[in-house]
Amino acid sequence: MFSIWSGISLTAAIAAVSAARMVPSTVDNTVANNFTSVGNETWIPEEPSPVDEWAPGYDGFTTVWQDAFFGSERQSPDTNNWNIITGNLGVNNEWQTYRGGWENLQLSGGNTLQIVPVIADGQWTSGRVESKYTFTPQDGRVTRAEAKLRFGDAPSGNKQGIWPAFWIMGDSIRQGVRWPGNGEIDVMERVNGEWAGHGTVHCDVSPGGICDEPNGKGAAVGLPDNGWHVWRVEWDRRTDNWADEVLTWYLDGNRFHSVAGWQVGWDVWQSLAAKPLFFILNVAVGGGWPGAPNGDTWDWYGNMMEVAYVAHFVSN
Repeated sequence: MFSIWSGISLTAAIAAVSAARMVPSTVDNTVANNFTSVGNETWIPEEPSPVDEWAPGYDGFTTVWQDAFFGSERQSPDTNNWNIITGNLGVNNEWQTYRGGWENLQLSGGNTLQIVPVIADGQWTSGRVESKYTFTPQDGRVTRAEAKLRFGDAPSGNKQGIWPAFWIMGDSIRQGVRWPGNGEIDVMERVNGEWAGHGTVHCDVSPGGICDEPNGKGAAVGLPDNGWHVWRVEWDRRTDNWADEVLTWYLDGNRFHSVAGWQVGWDVWQSLAAKPLFFILNVAVGGGWPGAPNGDTWDWYGNMMEVAYVAHFVSN
């Protein structure tokens, strides 16, 4: 995503749901105590089935790090793994203030993390976490980074301004390197409930530069539904020539975008593929890409992003 350091990566999805009121097959206390009134209807968000496994194992790969969000309902994510970001970051003309309370950021009790936008007294709040864990794609190996995600089932007409994202930032931003020179890889961004997801790199300088900022080098992929899907990026650094190394995006194992070293040059490729990186998960509200939320935009679980796991793998 275009940004001013925080360049929040979020992308596209469209959710067409005909029912004005959706009732889950099972409703836990968290949901029952936190409903949204829409006109004369009370909308109870759909609850996911519990997710019981860690990230999958892949033949030829070793799992180096993962978080599968085990824990009790309303707990915070593990702060040994994640920095919980709070405040208004003042980027992208976004509306939300990030908070760490369970209303915006919680373990579901079903082995998932829920990031939930909420409006109260005219003010939007939401959740954002950044991993303490960092990784550097290994020379001579294939490195995979992925997350299993789903989205809340609010009708598409009630998702205006909602901007969930799973992205990866160059850790040098924590040492003072300015965005986008640190490098940013948006694994998945979705805006306004469109039936699409976006994968993008941001790099070099803004405006303009090798990555044509603030646009970045990106591509979109069709999204079939709001359900569980695996979003992945993969660095292939097995070649002897850095220019032939490739960063590739996948949705459920199907390739939809790639950027090679030769397309961005040595310095930029180092920031994207040969220096430490960290994970970010968030839901933004408003901003230059999706535009402002409106009176039809729902809050709470219907517009959440839910995360089953985040994981890092390296080929053997």
